[in-house]
Amino acid sequence: MSGDSFKDGLIAHIPSLRAFAASLSGSITLADDLVQDTLLKAWANADKFEPGTNMRAWLFTILRNIYYSLYRKRSREVQDSDGVYAERLAVHADQEGHLAIADFTAALAKLPEEQREALIMVGASGISYEEAAEICGVALGTIKSRVNRARSRLAEMLSTSDADETGPDAKMLAALRVGGREPPS
Repeated sequence: MSGDSFKDGLIAHIPSLRAFAASLSGSITLADDLVQDTLLKAWANADKFEPGTNMRAWLFTILRNIYYSLYRKRSREVQDSDGVYAERLAVHADQEGHLAIADFTAALAKLPEEQREALIMVGASGISYEEAAEICGVALGTIKSRVNRARSRLAEMLSTSDADETGPDAKMLAALRVGGREPPS
């Protein structure tokens, strides 16, 4: 499809995109932003559009995905107009952060290889227990056991019983998470 015919196709679908976006979002202002983001994304990915297929369906899919991504992002945001939540925020000191990481790295190196490997896959890389078991060629319970033992041993070596004592590093927090829970993705 030539650049001009692609552009003409995009322009022809703007009214229906606006109507769909307005019905999804309930806001004309947000609908206009959604349509603009949709058109930008479509233009940037013009090479992925297959001529002869349904451009309207392709554009509606892009718009819908953008809307739901925005919706999920907004659901994690907290309104704090009076500053109550901001007032309670605390930040770990940067000076001790690198020392905590050095201690953690040294303790991690002391773990048996199987436990270290399992902990890094599940705790730091975010791989699911099932995927880690498949990668290592062992049973699911074996991976869970290795991760649990590694977390317990690390907590013991670092003399901590609470992940909040470990400093600011998210990967270290995920690796030390106790109780067999999978780290957040």
